[in-house]
Amino acid sequence: MRIFGLVGWSGSGKTTLMRELLPELIGRGYRVSTMKHTHHNFDIDKPGKDSYMHREAGAHEVLITGAKRWAILHENRQTPEPSIDSLLARMEEVDLVLIEGFKSHPHSKMEVHRPAVGKELLAAEDETIVAVATDGELSWNGAPLIDLNDVPAVADFILDYVGLERRSAHGAA
Repeated sequence: MRIFGLVGWSGSGKTTLMRELLPELIGRGYRVSTMKHTHHNFDIDKPGKDSYMHREAGAHEVLITGAKRWAILHENRQTPEPSIDSLLARMEEVDLVLIEGFKSHPHSKMEVHRPAVGKELLAAEDETIVAVATDGELSWNGAPLIDLNDVPAVADFILDYVGLERRSAHGAA
């Protein structure tokens, strides 16, 4: 399964780019999944719901299913957060998994950089960043620069980099 990441400082537009890349890639006929890393504690379950009570009672995993979707809630409890590789192994096989976050994992990544955010380039210190998508002028001689607002060009770069054939919309080669 091919993986490619998007990283950048908070407020740089990683999620916005992800939201625009998904329909672009899916419209070209690719099956794409995503993985999002957060440094914050989060909960997708709600207090008072049966599944929440199952977890609170000590269940290791709770599978919730319905006609439109299903999810497994896994409690880490006192165990460390699982590795990206073990999480990927749990995912269904697709053409491409786009990963938002996981800066320290050694997979190939594109940095989303907005000079207006006022932060330095991560790419200057991270050799796993193979391209920078930016909305401003950068004096940079490292990884290729791509216009952050040209989503088809960003998609083309990712497809080329991971070795997937470029297709136009609706899957034609």
